[in-house]
Amino acid sequence: MNYSTVYVGMDVHKETFSLCCYTNEKEQAEYPQKVDGHYSKVLNYLEAMRFHYGDDAVFICGYEAGCLGFTLYHQLTSHNVKCVILAPTTMPKPAGKKKVKTDKRDAALIARCLAHRDYSPVHIPTEQDEQVKEYIRMRQDHKIALKKVKQQILALCLRHNYQYSATKNHWTQAHLQWLRSLKPDGLYQEILAEYLSSYDQLTDKLERLDRRIEELAAQPDYQEKVLHMSCFLGIKTQTALSTLVEVGDFKRFASAQHFASYLGLTPGEDSSGGDQNRLGITKAGNSHIRTLLIEAAQSYTRGQIGYKSKALKMRQNGNPTNIITYADKANERLRRKYYRMVLSQGKKANVAKTAVARELACFIWGMMTENTQ
Repeated sequence: MNYSTVYVGMDVHKETFSLCCYTNEKEQAEYPQKVDGHYSKVLNYLEAMRFHYGDDAVFICGYEAGCLGFTLYHQLTSHNVKCVILAPTTMPKPAGKKKVKTDKRDAALIARCLAHRDYSPVHIPTEQDEQVKEYIRMRQDHKIALKKVKQQILALCLRHNYQYSATKNHWTQAHLQWLRSLKPDGLYQEILAEYLSSYDQLTDKLERLDRRIEELAAQPDYQEKVLHMSCFLGIKTQTALSTLVEVGDFKRFASAQHFASYLGLTPGEDSSGGDQNRLGITKAGNSHIRTLLIEAAQSYTRGQIGYKSKALKMRQNGNPTNIITYADKANERLRRKYYRMVLSQGKKANVAKTAVARELACFIWGMMTENTQ
């Protein structure tokens, strides 16, 4: 019997791949095999499977988004093998809380999802977008490292009863001068000096990385969109560029609500019978952009409605009038929304910020897809 389409589930890890096949004719996983973690082993497996499914069979491979990123996808597609990367949060979970989880079962689940189209595919970015995305995420790793060093310095001072009392603000020039003037006893002096050295190295590196990101944002593929998106409160070059390269084509989302859902910013729901219980946000989808937009929403928690800072006016300068008008409308609406939720409705600040981030995502989708009416 010849089969037209064979779905190959791949549970992939750094060292090994677990593979199996699934067809709609048989509706069961078969020919499971564990191979070394190299794309050539997948090609060998597919060739061997032609003995069972016929020379005319079309193989569609799939694996969950994870540690391998897009590497395996590009390797297989370069050899004319159809491949899909599945978003894990969109795949059905096996029934029963105590199901045994094995690589073999995971591969079978992936193959079944492929056959039944019971998943959402991960967007495959362009090579340029992928490189810029990795660069920005690398910068974020250094930012996290700097935050850790700051915490370590403050903890060291606290343990040895050094308290900065000039102001409540840390990491100002005055605070740094105070830190460098401290003279702890013995080895503690060396420890503080090493921490401060790490602080200096990381701050210098972040400044250099930020300059490079500004250069990347000025490239023709990104410049106009970055300038437009920077018209929103709380969105500067890095957030705008990161959103662009993480999302790619905004038009792949049918509506603003679909985009917000992709970011995991829409509320979940637990419905039973006639009862509907609204839950917190789903947190499914792209957590990186979700975090950036929640951070951007912080800018809507202060200031007068309609007020524009000098920095915002500078970012808006030179943009088309319709873009500025659209962004101003969003900025006023979102500031008003935050104050109404917190002051009038008594909502917690974090709940209000998340709601603002969700609506900000909708406005961004509108701007990037030219749905600004």
